[in-house]
Amino acid sequence: MRPVTTNDRPNRARGKPLAAVAIVIAAIIVFAILAYIYATPYLVLDRLKQAADARDAETVDRYVDYPALRASLKQQLSQLLSRRVESQKREHPLAAFGALVGMALIGPLVDNYATPEGVAALLNGMPPRGEPSEALSPPAPPTAPSAGESAAAPAAPPSSQATPAPAENAPAAPKRVGAHYRGIDEFVVTYRHDAASAPYSVILRRDGWFSWRLSAVDLNQQ
Repeated sequence: MRPVTTNDRPNRARGKPLAAVAIVIAAIIVFAILAYIYATPYLVLDRLKQAADARDAETVDRYVDYPALRASLKQQLSQLLSRRVESQKREHPLAAFGALVGMALIGPLVDNYATPEGVAALLNGMPPRGEPSEALSPPAPPTAPSAGESAAAPAAPPSSQATPAPAENAPAAPKRVGAHYRGIDEFVVTYRHDAASAPYSVILRRDGWFSWRLSAVDLNQQ
C-alpha cells in the first residue's frame, strides 16, 4: 500500500467543501419540491376558479371529480333539508311545505350544481340552499371577460363625466375565510358570503403527487 504523502492532503481538503456544497444543493432541491407539493392545492384552486369564471369547461372537468361531487351534494342537501323540515315543523307547520318541495327536487338541484356553472357558483359564495328555484338553474356567478371582450369594451368616460355608484350599494364580495389541510390528502376551503350567511366549504382531494380535484362540499356548518 502506498503511504499517504503530503500531496494527498490538499486533495482531501478540497473534497470536503465539494461534499458540503452537494449536500446543501440537495437539501435546497428537496425543500423546493416539498414547498411546491404543499402549495399545489392553492395553485389548483386558483386555476379552477379562473377556469370556472371563464366557463372553460375542459379545464374545470380536469379539476373536478363529478361523481364524488354529485354524491356529496346529494348527501349534504338531504341533511340540510331534513334539518330545515324538522325546525319548521316545530315553529310553523305550514312553512315546512317549501322544504318538503325542496326535498323532492334534490335530484335536479344536484344536476345543476355538478356542472362547470355550478362549480363557478360554489367558488363565488353561492352554494345550494335547497330552494326550489335552484332546481331550475344555479345562481349565475360573474363571468371573467375573455381577451376579445376586454379589447372590444368601450373606453371609460372622462373622470368628470363618470358617475360611479355609491360604495354602500355595491354587493358584498364573497369571502374565503379559511383554507387548510385536513390530513395529507384532503384540503378544505371555507367561504362566507357575508356576516349573515352561514359558512360552507368545498373540499379538494389529492389526485397524484401534484394535483387535486374538487370532490365534496360541506353545507351543514353551524
